[in-house]
Amino acid sequence: MNTDKTDELRDYERRLHAEMLDSFDEELEMEIDDDRMNDLIAEATNRASESKDLDRHFYFRELFRLQKELVKLQDWVVHKKLKVVVLFEGRDAAGKGGVIKRITQRLNPRVCRVAALSAPTERERTQWYFQRYVSHLPAAGEIALFDRSWYNRAGVEKVMGFCDDDEYEEFYRSVPEFEKMLIRSGIMLIKYWFSITDEEQEMRFKMRIHDPLKQWKLSPMDMESRRRWEDYTKVKEAMLERTHIPEAPWWIIEAVDKKKARLNCIHHLLSQVPYGEIEHAPVVLPERVHHPDYHRNPVPMEMLIPAVY
Repeated sequence: MNTDKTDELRDYERRLHAEMLDSFDEELEMEIDDDRMNDLIAEATNRASESKDLDRHFYFRELFRLQKELVKLQDWVVHKKLKVVVLFEGRDAAGKGGVIKRITQRLNPRVCRVAALSAPTERERTQWYFQRYVSHLPAAGEIALFDRSWYNRAGVEKVMGFCDDDEYEEFYRSVPEFEKMLIRSGIMLIKYWFSITDEEQEMRFKMRIHDPLKQWKLSPMDMESRRRWEDYTKVKEAMLERTHIPEAPWWIIEAVDKKKARLNCIHHLLSQVPYGEIEHAPVVLPERVHHPDYHRNPVPMEMLIPAVY
């Protein structure tokens, strides 16, 4: 092999290695967030920063392994034309968003979509309660992750007085039938509740107050939910009791330890959808067509953004 070919191969391997590291860095970038939080806790409590989380190497290794399995699950869902709905419920700051990020991180956003609905509009308030959620349900070969769901009526709407007693009771009459109807239509429905302690939520809220990158997560509604912890506990217990049905049971995730919650949730999700590995034809990069009269025009300098980095 001549020197030019050897140098070209080495450059290709170097760039391939750099691309793989960049992929891993996506998770590392999110983990910086946890490190910042540990530092803030240490500063706020006047104690040395100490992590009670899983060993970092084990966490990364296990997370990447589970994400690899999620890709297989995605392929299976597409191949078998399955329809999967996963609900993520829990108190504010319980870690739902962090888990959803890790689930979707390596998946095709056209297959695995996240529905995070804002407060209903005036028009939506006059519709059938479940109507605005129906449009986000999956078609064949899709996975829909609901970052909060129709269970808003059993939680925030009840506590904050956004629904009356009749609407609240009608929800409980309707939701079991609604979910059974989804399942009869071929949808696989999985419901998770992320459980944290009173003390842990208080700590996470205080950290958000002191963290300029996370203050945006705290809305007036969040602050009011903190004040009404006990009210939320009562409606949560009623919700779990009245909607834990055989066709669509609730699964509780202990979420005080964020890393364990992420791994446990993904591991359990994989166990809920029986899947196998889909054989794919080998991917072969085609030879690029070259035309002797082709030339690439230079990009005008005035169109380039400044190379600050």
